[in-house]
Amino acid sequence: MQVIFHCGAHGTEEDRLLKTLQLNKSLLKSIGTAVPGPKKYRSLIKERYTALLEGAPTTVDQESLSQLILAGTQADRAVLSNAHFFGSQRQSLESNQFYPEAETRVQAWQQMFPFDQLEIFLALRNPAALVPDLLKRASPQRKKEVLHALDPYQLRWSDLLIRLRQAAPNVPITIWCFEDMPMIWDQIIRDMTGIEIQQEIVGSMSLLSAIMTDEGIDRLQQYLGQHPNMTEIHKRRVIAAFLDKFADHEALEEEIDLPGWTENMIEALTDLYEEDMERVNRIPGVTLIAP
Repeated sequence: MQVIFHCGAHGTEEDRLLKTLQLNKSLLKSIGTAVPGPKKYRSLIKERYTALLEGAPTTVDQESLSQLILAGTQADRAVLSNAHFFGSQRQSLESNQFYPEAETRVQAWQQMFPFDQLEIFLALRNPAALVPDLLKRASPQRKKEVLHALDPYQLRWSDLLIRLRQAAPNVPITIWCFEDMPMIWDQIIRDMTGIEIQQEIVGSMSLLSAIMTDEGIDRLQQYLGQHPNMTEIHKRRVIAAFLDKFADHEALEEEIDLPGWTENMIEALTDLYEEDMERVNRIPGVTLIAP
């Protein structure tokens, strides 16, 4: 069985993606893809990970984990989603790295699911916007500690992906940029679940609805309905055009308010992020979903 680990990252519409998957459970079941409820696996995987750190579980435990999660459901693919799979939000930034425990956890998953093909799906986001978002609800003391220890110019998603490839070379990784998600929302879900291009996805407009005016969404749906046979590339161009005209600018506006973070700094971090995405696109075993 394929076991898909959707690992967030934090601050990348991870909850919305999970809700969209659950809205399509009937369709997914018909194509052999299971989307178990989070309560069925999140605590279980966390407990097994702790057990592995303390002493490996028995072979029986390893063999039964998939069965426990699926609870008797027959499937060729299971999609598990949790932004905390690589660590909590608090653990997402340490030692100028994204998710320093990630590779240890993936190696543990391989032991937990020894007879299954694991895959990782992960959204990346510009550190210039991600770091402020991660610290938005932190206490003043926590925020001060993180900013004192962090050098944001050292943050590289490519470092995380290279670490994962070295730790688990047989685990394919699919990634996308948070900033591109409105254009590629359907494609992310299709690649994650196996839904074919001709099959309609419930909630395919949920992300666009959050960043476009009601008029824009209505017009876009009407246009797409009138042109059902357009290619995926054409569809993305249409979405981009409607976004340009009907974007809800208040919803799109990101407030970056961190001590010492100037406009020049944000521009420099954004440039580094774009350079890093070019590096990411060259990593063997990593597939980038792009507009």
